[in-house]
Amino acid sequence: MKRPERGKSLFRFAAPQLFYPLAGALAPWFAAAAAALTIIGLWLAFFVAPTDAQQGEVYRVIFIHVPAAWMSMFVYLIMAFWSAVGLVMNTRLSFMMARALAPTGAMFCVVALVTGALWGKPTWGAYWVWDARLTSQLLLLFLYFGFMALTEAIEDPRRADKAGAIIALVGAVNVPIIYFSVKWWNTLHQGASVSLTKAPSMAATMLAGMLVMALASWAYTIAVTLWRVRPLILERERHAEWVAAELDALEGKV
Repeated sequence: MKRPERGKSLFRFAAPQLFYPLAGALAPWFAAAAAALTIIGLWLAFFVAPTDAQQGEVYRVIFIHVPAAWMSMFVYLIMAFWSAVGLVMNTRLSFMMARALAPTGAMFCVVALVTGALWGKPTWGAYWVWDARLTSQLLLLFLYFGFMALTEAIEDPRRADKAGAIIALVGAVNVPIIYFSVKWWNTLHQGASVSLTKAPSMAATMLAGMLVMALASWAYTIAVTLWRVRPLILERERHAEWVAAELDALEGKV
C-alpha cells in the first residue's frame, strides 16, 4: 500500500480534533526549552558578556529589549499569515491560531516599549520621544489591542474571524515601517546591531546572549500559543462529539 506523502499527511492536523492533542503534547517540551534557554541567556547576558565601553552596564537591557522587539514584529506577521490562510482556505484552526498569538505578541510589544524607555532615559535623557521607531512600535501595540478587542466584541465567530483578519493584514504594513524606520528617517534610535548583510557590531558573547534569549522567546511563544489555542478549540468546537468526550475525560481527572 502506498504511504501518503509527508507534506500531505501533515495537513490532517488542520483539523481541530487532531491538532488539539498534538498541541497538548508539544507545549510542555517548548516550555521546558524556553525555561532552559532563558537561564542560559540570562547567564550569558549578566555574567559572561563584558561591560560596554560607551554605555556601561545599562546596555544589558538589550538582552531583553531586542528579542522582545523582534518577537513583537514576528508574532504579528505570523498572526497575519494565519489570518490570510483562514481567509483563503476557510480553515477554522487558522483563525484560532491568530487569536492565540495576539496576547503574546502584545506582551512582547509592551516589554519592548517599557525596556526601551528604561534604556532611553540614561542614553537619550528621556523615557519617551516621538521617534519614528518608537511611534511605529506604539502603533503596533494599538493594532494588537484592536485585533483582540474587535474579535472579542463581535458575537458571531465567523464575522469576528474575518474582521480580525482584515485588521491583521492591514496592520502588517506597519512591521516593515518599524524595521526600516531607522534607515528611512533621522531617528534617535540606533541602527540594527544584527544584520544579514554585514558583520554584527557587538562582541561575540553579547551576540550569543541576545540570540539565545531570542530562541527562548520563540520557544515561549510556541508553548503559550499551543496552550492558549486548546481552550479556544474546545469553545469553538463545543457541539462536536469529540469535545464532549474530552470534557468528560478532563472532569474524570479532577
